[in-house]
Amino acid sequence: MENQLIIKRNQQPEPFNADKIMRILNLACRNFPLDPHKPLDNLLSALPQQISSSQLMNDLTLAALNLTSVEEPEWKNAAGRLKLFALYKQVSITRGTNHQDSPIPYDYLRFLDFAVKHNVYSADILNHYDSKELSQAATFINPDYDLLYDYAGINLLIKRYLCEYNDHIVELPQDMFLSIALLLEQNEAPATRMAKVRDTYNKLANRKISLGTPLLMNLRRPNGNLSSCFITMMDDNRDSIFYVIDQISAISKFGGGVGVNISRVRCKGSRIKGIKNASGGIIPWIRIINDTAVAVNQQGKRKGAVTVSLDIWHRDIEDFLELRTENGDQRMKAYDIFPQVVIPDLFMKKVENNEKWLLVDPHEIRDKYGVELGDLWGKAFEDLYNQLYLDAEFGKLEMSKFYPAKELLKKLMQSQIETGMPYIAFKDTLNRCNPNKHDGLIVGTNLCTESHSNVRPTKFYPKTFDKDNNIIQKTSDGLVHVCNLVSINLAFIEDDAELESTCQTSVRILDNAIDLTTVPILEGTLHNRRYRTIGIGAMGLADHLAQKSIPYIKSADYVDELFEKIAIYNINASIDIAKDKGSFEAYEGSDWSRGIIFGHQAAWFSQNARHPEAWKQIFAKLQQFGIRNSQLSAIAPNTSSSLIQGCSASVLPIYSKFFIETHGKGSVPNCPPFIRDKFWFYQENKNINQQTVIDIMSRINKWIDTGISIELMYNLNRNIRAVDVYNTIMDAWKKGLKTLYYTRTIQKDGSSAEKEECVSCAG
Repeated sequence: MENQLIIKRNQQPEPFNADKIMRILNLACRNFPLDPHKPLDNLLSALPQQISSSQLMNDLTLAALNLTSVEEPEWKNAAGRLKLFALYKQVSITRGTNHQDSPIPYDYLRFLDFAVKHNVYSADILNHYDSKELSQAATFINPDYDLLYDYAGINLLIKRYLCEYNDHIVELPQDMFLSIALLLEQNEAPATRMAKVRDTYNKLANRKISLGTPLLMNLRRPNGNLSSCFITMMDDNRDSIFYVIDQISAISKFGGGVGVNISRVRCKGSRIKGIKNASGGIIPWIRIINDTAVAVNQQGKRKGAVTVSLDIWHRDIEDFLELRTENGDQRMKAYDIFPQVVIPDLFMKKVENNEKWLLVDPHEIRDKYGVELGDLWGKAFEDLYNQLYLDAEFGKLEMSKFYPAKELLKKLMQSQIETGMPYIAFKDTLNRCNPNKHDGLIVGTNLCTESHSNVRPTKFYPKTFDKDNNIIQKTSDGLVHVCNLVSINLAFIEDDAELESTCQTSVRILDNAIDLTTVPILEGTLHNRRYRTIGIGAMGLADHLAQKSIPYIKSADYVDELFEKIAIYNINASIDIAKDKGSFEAYEGSDWSRGIIFGHQAAWFSQNARHPEAWKQIFAKLQQFGIRNSQLSAIAPNTSSSLIQGCSASVLPIYSKFFIETHGKGSVPNCPPFIRDKFWFYQENKNINQQTVIDIMSRINKWIDTGISIELMYNLNRNIRAVDVYNTIMDAWKKGLKTLYYTRTIQKDGSSAEKEECVSCAG
């Protein structure tokens, strides 16, 4: 290595210095049971005669990363530190600081001035905090939190979340978390505000709370939407259809994922103004939605993401189930749409009883019966449907069709195995559990199926114009579901006291976020005011169980109690906020106001809860103070944010004890954080009976007021049959689950069917 040259960033050559490299490796491996010589030994054999310092650092990082194994999982953490050190160097150059004098280039006040001056940040922090408060906040920064990230985590932060200026990263992780904490707490009372800033910063930076993507990406940037989830719906007319398409484009532009219910739109062959066979049905409109999602991408990060939901009684359901399959007429396909089928209890009963199912045209039902079939659920739906069934048998419905219920479910299952979709939403369960059933109904779910509330289509479109001839919409009668999300990282929660504190912080910051966001559509703003819906989720459950030496398949009772505690802490926190700030706008008449929680009155909790005294106190407080947020909990898939947080995704079992994350830039070896000491307590989803997973999800579901993103995984190497898929879906319905998300299959060649992550919820 005598003649080896390193070309520094100033283009000056420097002799290769192995001692200097070892100092960096020793720092990267600090507190890990690793031999820091290994990466350098692997690197030296392939080192060219000349190499740039940045390329050398990159090669060294990859050499460390490639050593990751179940036996030495910490190499991914050491590689993360090496990636971080390179970031420090680059940021110090971009900011114009002397990296040699300050190896960790944190100077928050100087950075804040730079970021606002160059429009990297909005001026909101400077507008709400004085110099004394900002100087105090700067002392909160703890650079050691940076050392917690493994390679996948810091790499994702750099690529997706840290702010840039002139195509170079200028923001460091702790700058980001402190800025977000300051903004989230900006409207808190001055006497307690800085303490809350410190609390929020520490929980974000120390990986106790994971923010949804829009919050993490946009809060501090100019003009950023903060909400993750949106749901809208179409009426059966051209004005409404194109209005909703415009809503989708506006939401997608600002990084939101969209759900749209299309069940009111008339079917193919339906009459238009009395003319038979005039309607093209729902598929042409879905194809326009598909192209809108592709054209209006999520801030350049990825194409827009839309789930279209359709009730299973709709006459076009057969074509809908073929939207993403490869066979058939390509003019009837929409490969960028995520289809979702909305299923009532009556359909599932007819499947069980092997009866026929009636498909109808919503326009014909409106025209002949004066009822919007999609607005009904429960007994009201069943009563009308049974009448329609009789009328169809006597030939009174022009566009109806009978279809064996079990065969229709098989067709749905076949599409799931082939494409991973459609998602399933159990409509009656959704609405039975809806705390705001006095004020509307739930027609479908968001993109990841965990968040939902009342929506209604816009029918009234009054417009005025400003001095520049821009349209101003002054009012609306529609509602579009909006939800902000965070997830509690159970992998690193130490005890019940920390869990309670983390829940309290989560409720507070999400409620604050509602008042900070500028929703890109008016109907979303109205929804925020009316319901103040938030979604507190969980991640790292598999890690949490492993830490406690609990095998996942035997965790049902433990998980039941854990999520009961989380529910207690969340509800108490929201009631405490209501003491000072009042309840949500639609509180009167809601289940909350009637002393009903999760669909149950107080007596149920005295018989079924493990902490009945805590629930007794909650009911008393609720009667006295009300509650701030109409819905509080939603467990998102957390596919990408779990990488940042260094834990397993969501509340499902791990996919594998060791796996390779493949993406456009290469492959990254990964494994759970505690695999070295807890190997036997990590159980792989691909080897678990999915009805066991359903049982555990049902235990969690009892304490979740919206939903859970439940992915089902079928390992075809284990001789999975159609009846296994059928039994799992039936089991999910009977155990009260509200939705089912992706269906994934492990092929017999060992590969798995790919799924696309929801960046909006994933956060």
